[in-house]
Amino acid sequence: MAIVYRQMDEGVAVVYMNNKENLQDLGFARALNAVLDEAVADTETRAVVLTSSDPKFFSNGIHVNWLMEKYAAQEFQAIRDFCYGMDEVFKKLLLAPVPTIAAINGHAFGNGAILSCACDFRFMKSDRGFFCFPEVDLGIPFLPGMDAFIEKAVPRWKFNELKLTGRRATAPELEAHHVIEKACDNAEHLIAETMGFAKSFNKKRGIFAEHKKRMHGRIIEIIDRENPEHIDAVNLMVSE
Repeated sequence: MAIVYRQMDEGVAVVYMNNKENLQDLGFARALNAVLDEAVADTETRAVVLTSSDPKFFSNGIHVNWLMEKYAAQEFQAIRDFCYGMDEVFKKLLLAPVPTIAAINGHAFGNGAILSCACDFRFMKSDRGFFCFPEVDLGIPFLPGMDAFIEKAVPRWKFNELKLTGRRATAPELEAHHVIEKACDNAEHLIAETMGFAKSFNKKRGIFAEHKKRMHGRIIEIIDRENPEHIDAVNLMVSE
């Protein structure tokens, strides 16, 4: 079973995370990178929608058990490869020459919420699922690049609140603060609204890519310049 797969729907590449809670580890990063590459390389693609095949979970974030096992075994290179792999995912979403849209159809916790923030737009269903940054309680720090692109999706004061409290936010709350485009009543409404929005795009790739490059150039610079210092020191973190 593919843990990430793509289906085309009238020019929209719908990328499904397909592993129940969609916990993120090295295999997840590699699979999502590969499918995003395929989606963007397809010249028929006019928009990319990122969602989950599970009705309860969009993504529950980093696979903490996998991470702890790698720490315990001192397999630090696997952790570095995962972090760099997810940075590549984030950059692909930030710089894709077509709109990237998250259809948040369930819980989006930690790196799952962060993943949705790398997209250009977000829709979320209201009847099930929370959006949350629990890292403050889990003892996991954000990388500088994460802070940078989350702030293009979440107003700075709202991000301050959610990041430092770890509080769970609902779709109507996120809609009120313009984090998502629309809070949808249920899964069917979510898909209808997201796909209708995605299919409304037919922009020229060149200018769309240039817009995003100029908008997000500072973010990409932070990811490329500042993240490695923290990623490469991962083995030092556990010895402190």
